[in-house]
Amino acid sequence: MTDTIEPSTSCGSTMIHPRREPFEHGLLPIPKLIFSDPTQSLISLKQKLLESSSNHRVDSSTISDSLQISSDHANLLLDTLASVHHSDSEPLVRAEPGQNDAVGADVHDLVLLLYIQSYKRLLPRSHKDSASVADVWPSTSAFDGYFSALSPLQLMRSNSRRFMPSQADEEAHQLSYLQKHLANILSLLAEPGEGEGEGEESQVLTMDRFEHLGFLVQFGDKAEGNCLSQSSPFFANSDPDMPAVPVPVTQVRDWLMQNITSALENISERTSAKENGSASATDQDVAMIDACTVSVKSSASTRDSCFIEGISKSSYVKQASDIKGSTVKGLCSEGETVEERH
Repeated sequence: MTDTIEPSTSCGSTMIHPRREPFEHGLLPIPKLIFSDPTQSLISLKQKLLESSSNHRVDSSTISDSLQISSDHANLLLDTLASVHHSDSEPLVRAEPGQNDAVGADVHDLVLLLYIQSYKRLLPRSHKDSASVADVWPSTSAFDGYFSALSPLQLMRSNSRRFMPSQADEEAHQLSYLQKHLANILSLLAEPGEGEGEGEESQVLTMDRFEHLGFLVQFGDKAEGNCLSQSSPFFANSDPDMPAVPVPVTQVRDWLMQNITSALENISERTSAKENGSASATDQDVAMIDACTVSVKSSASTRDSCFIEGISKSSYVKQASDIKGSTVKGLCSEGETVEERH
């Protein structure tokens, strides 16, 4: 009978977080890294790379031959892996400039980097105003379309952040990706077990393979310096002089899923509390805008002006016969007034 594994860790209330570096780096400009079936393709690639190396590390030449990409692209992979790696003790991270190829990449870290090339970054939140949606800057951004839904005018009015995903949005999006792909990710690190069973039921993770998950997730801040195994119930306080017993992949998956679910719930609660806390302030802002609009209407009526009220870029069109006086004013929801005299 298997004991229930609680999502709590040896670090107390510390939550699991996705590592932003590999997720937010963006897609590499190498079309051949997009696989129709990434799990099976990368498992085959991993076996091929491991067979070609005695120390589980591969250089750019081996990567180039295995993936059928240019040597420049293979070196780009090495440089990228070094820049987003989680461990300061990783030889590729500690390598001197220009020595990445001599050090080589750990095969398991490499396949994890290749797998998350399927991750798609969170797009900006859509604008509630349909007229603003139509006002789209036509060019493609260098940031994976990050600003593609905003024209310069919208970006200025939004104070550059209103429509961008918050850090909590990004983190929830990354955790949801991990939640969906966790079984596949674990299969890239798993080894065959000695027990009976087929597929995932027969696979295990050693402590060394488990540590590679630190490329994608962490508990607490990196500054705390905790390795992933010390945050788990499987390998915490393991004797360094004795190899830890491998853990069934199913147990690792269940434990990670529980922690990811708890983290997503925590983000949802914090977001709801923040939105509820700012609701009263928003209501006050709306009331002030309404009051200002009424005030403008009252004072302008004495000057024989005609008002056209609209929201953002949408407007209510009046016929020429409806316009009286020499001044036409358009009011928008932000309280801005555009005046035109005839």
